[in-house]
Amino acid sequence: MAVNSRLSGVKDLSVSERRARIARGAAVEPESLEVLDPERGLTLEQADHMVENAIGVLGVPLGVATNFTVNGRDYLIPMATEEPSVIAAASNAARIARVTGGFTTSTTEPLMRAQLQVLDVGDPHTARLRLLEAREELIALADAQDPQLLRFGGGVRDVDVHLVDAPGGTYVVLHLIVDVRDAMGANAVNTMAEAIAGRVGEIARGRTLLRILSNKADLRLCRARAVFNAEALGGPEVVDDIVHAAALAEADPYRAATHNKGIMNGVIAVVLATGNDTRAVEAGAHSHATGRYRGYTSLSHFEKDSDGNLVGALELPMAVGLVGGATKVHPVAQAAVALLGVTTARELGEVITAVGLAQNLAAVRALATEGIQRGHMSLHARNVAVTAGATPEELPLVVARLITDRAVRADHAEKVLAELRGEG
Repeated sequence: MAVNSRLSGVKDLSVSERRARIARGAAVEPESLEVLDPERGLTLEQADHMVENAIGVLGVPLGVATNFTVNGRDYLIPMATEEPSVIAAASNAARIARVTGGFTTSTTEPLMRAQLQVLDVGDPHTARLRLLEAREELIALADAQDPQLLRFGGGVRDVDVHLVDAPGGTYVVLHLIVDVRDAMGANAVNTMAEAIAGRVGEIARGRTLLRILSNKADLRLCRARAVFNAEALGGPEVVDDIVHAAALAEADPYRAATHNKGIMNGVIAVVLATGNDTRAVEAGAHSHATGRYRGYTSLSHFEKDSDGNLVGALELPMAVGLVGGATKVHPVAQAAVALLGVTTARELGEVITAVGLAQNLAAVRALATEGIQRGHMSLHARNVAVTAGATPEELPLVVARLITDRAVRADHAEKVLAELRGEG
C-alpha cells in the first residue's frame, strides 16, 4: 500500500484518532506505534544500558509532519521537538511544494573521515609523502578492522595527509576516508584510526596523539531543492521579499545564525526522532556554513525562476545512519523509522534535508509577511492556557482570547479564566 502524506484535519483529531489516521496513511500497523505511549516507550532498564548513571528518561513531544513528497514518493515524517509551530510550519511548506511536485534530493557517497594527529615530526613535508606512499598498506590495515563493513560494500576509500601549522608546531594530520554505508560511522572510523595509529607514527617518525572522527562531514552531503508556487506563497511581492530576506542571511552572519537555526529546527527534530546523533549533525551543518565562503553564511539559497516562482535549495552534511546507536536500541526511534519507511541512510538523509528546506521556507515566508510571532504565538497560546489551568472545554476559548488580545501571557490567561468562570 502506497503512503499518502496529504492528510487534512489531523490537528483537529484526538491523539488516538490522529495516531490511527497516521498509521493508515503510512501503511503501518497501528500496534507498531503503541511504543509512542510514554508508559510503553523507553524503559528505565533500557536507559540504564544506554548512558551512565541513568536515573530516568525525558519525554519530548513527537509529532508527524504531513504533505511531504520527496523524489516522487510520499512520506509521513516523525519529528521530535518541544517548540510550537515547527511541525505545522514544515507541513504547510510541504503542501506548497507539493503543488509543483514536491522536493527533489540527491546525495553523495556516505564518506566519513577520521583524523590522526602526529606530533614531533622533524621533516613534516617529507613525512607527508612517506604516508601517501604507504597508502595501500594503511588502507589494508584499517579495512582489516571491520570485515562486516567490507561485506556490505564499505571500507576505506582513500588516505589524505594535511600539514597544519599551529602554535605548537607543524602537525602532520592523516585523514582516513571511509565509506560507512548505512551507519553514522563514528564507531567504525574511530576503530580504524586507533588500529593504524602506531604504524602512522612509525612512518611519519613522530608521536601519534589524536585519532578520531571529524564531524565536518563535507564528503557526505545531502541536497534538496523545490519550487514554491508564487500564488500559493501569497503573490509576486512575497516571492521578492523572501529573496531579499534570504539574501541578508547570506551576507550577514547575525542573520545567518537565526536563519540556519530555522533550518535546524526541522533537521534536528527528525534526527532526534530517528535516534541519530543531533550534536554531530548540528556541528557538521554549522561548520559547512562557515567553510564554504568568507565567514559564516546561510546554508540555503532562494531565488526567483523565470516563471516568477520561488526556488529553494539546501545542501547539508548529513551523518545519519540506520545501523547501530540509539536507532537500534530506542523503541520509539525504531517506531519512528518504521513510520517514516526509509530503508537506507541515504534515503533518511535526503528526507531530513527536505524537511530542513521546508522549515526554512516556512520561517522566511512568515518573516517576510505577517512576522514570525503570529503563527508561533498562536500555538504557544495553548501551552500558556494549559499552564494557567484551562480545562479541555475552556482551552479553545482561552486561546482565542489570548490571541485576540495579543497578550499571550500566563497572567492574562489567568485573568481570562477567572472571567469565564465568573470569579472575582
